[in-house]
Amino acid sequence: MKLYSYWRSSAAYRVRIALNMKRVVYEQVPIHLVKKEQSSPEYLALNPSGLVPALVTDDGQVLTQSIAICEWLEETVSGPSILPEKEYDRVRARTIAQIIACDIHPLNNTRVQAYLRTEMKQDDAQVQAWIHTWIASGLAAAEALIVDGKRYAVGDRPSVADICIVPQLYNARRFDVDLTPYPKLCAIDAEAAKLQPFIDAQPERQPDAPPT
Repeated sequence: MKLYSYWRSSAAYRVRIALNMKRVVYEQVPIHLVKKEQSSPEYLALNPSGLVPALVTDDGQVLTQSIAICEWLEETVSGPSILPEKEYDRVRARTIAQIIACDIHPLNNTRVQAYLRTEMKQDDAQVQAWIHTWIASGLAAAEALIVDGKRYAVGDRPSVADICIVPQLYNARRFDVDLTPYPKLCAIDAEAAKLQPFIDAQPERQPDAPPT
């Protein structure tokens, strides 16, 4: 499989974790978002949304949208499940994942930040305030849904919820968001940091990451 990715994209980060958890061997094809490579005719022919990630399967199918890719991996690839066993735990895990992937991330990605700066004439402080507002709102909602007494969001093994939580906390730290109000999410992040699938997916470990 080929994963079209950008080292710092949280959506691509999610898919890297899921692929690692499913023990899928894949090739990464870097798409540099800052250099606008996602808008090239070649990439738009592959993914008309002009976003990362895109996953090309072994039989040539092109899959896009991180949560849809995670669901496809769960349905088609053997290996550790990324969904809990119990029905309502699965719903809760998907709910937390969608809070992050649908309520937080789309409001703060690179194209929205660029629009705020260029079209809306917002300065860096105003853009930062925008980002902090939506990250805090979403993380508060996710924090309230974490199951008490468990190592991860809804159980003692990681799920799609944790696959989304870890990249979002990475983003929150990038933008200097105070994470003190979210101790459960931070504890999950610390637990996941011990697991090889999460470690190998970290942005700074990707082939297109700039030298530190």
